[in-house]
Amino acid sequence: MAKKLDPQKLEEAASKLRAIAHPMRIAIIDLLEKKEQMNVTEIYETLKIEQASASHHLNILKTKGVLESRRSGKNTFYFLKHEALSQLVDCISRCH
Repeated sequence: MAKKLDPQKLEEAASKLRAIAHPMRIAIIDLLEKKEQMNVTEIYETLKIEQASASHHLNILKTKGVLESRRSGKNTFYFLKHEALSQLVDCISRCH
């Protein structure tokens, strides 16, 4: 007998996938994979985008549990939540 899908879990998964599916957010994830942690200024200057755009994408990734942040003085540093990303990639890999 087929296992019933939990609509709430399906929506959560879809929401995370939408969050990482945008080309600019993929670029941010790639950047943070290489640099471990960066502040907003470093991110928008490296990617050559507007500060507001960088903040918008960072907020989406943080809200969906892909990134974490920590404050240090006036700066907020962003870094990947490797566990969450690994689980997402592993889950998708099993669904082929």
